[in-house]
Amino acid sequence: MNTLTPGGAPVGTPADHVTITPSILYFGTPVVLLSTENEDGSFNLAPMSSAWALGQVIVLGVGVEGQTAHNLRSRPELVINLPAPTQWSAVERLAPLTGRTPVPVNKQGTFRSERDKFAAAGLRPMPSTLVRPPRVADCPLQLEARAARVQPDVSGSFLIIEAQVLEVHADPRIVVPGSQHVDPALWSPLIYNFRHYYGLGPELGHSFRSQTPR
Repeated sequence: MNTLTPGGAPVGTPADHVTITPSILYFGTPVVLLSTENEDGSFNLAPMSSAWALGQVIVLGVGVEGQTAHNLRSRPELVINLPAPTQWSAVERLAPLTGRTPVPVNKQGTFRSERDKFAAAGLRPMPSTLVRPPRVADCPLQLEARAARVQPDVSGSFLIIEAQVLEVHADPRIVVPGSQHVDPALWSPLIYNFRHYYGLGPELGHSFRSQTPR
């Protein structure tokens, strides 16, 4: 008997594919909130969904015209905050906001300027220990980091940022007791799937390299 994918298609059977041209390629990536320092010493908070980990480095992709890109070019400290799925509405409150004044041309008509993004999202800042930008107190995982390399992508529309993680803060409720490990049964990232928000489904299995097997 064939099993079915979440979309209803049989798994393991040949299928015809159609050629499509999607407007975006966010095919299920984690959402993070980046806190950075503005030129005047205040702080910006921005949502983004182009982030992945390579060891202790987080690779980020941000729009070249945004306040985050502007900040990280000259002030490399940041915090990579990971919200839980239940916090998607706070992320969405941030989505139409920009820290730039005036609003960049490519964002006009869609975005509006907002100075205090923490308040606009209903999120609480808390002091970091190694960097100047604050952490988001409400997020279960917070990664203090420093941008070690900032460079344009091949299109010139984005910056690729390689951020070295300096310290990780975790809600103790998602940590395996007596260990340094996040419990994957208790933690789920917020996933951005073709502009819709999701959490993870039930566990399917674990890697042979897992240090928290069941």
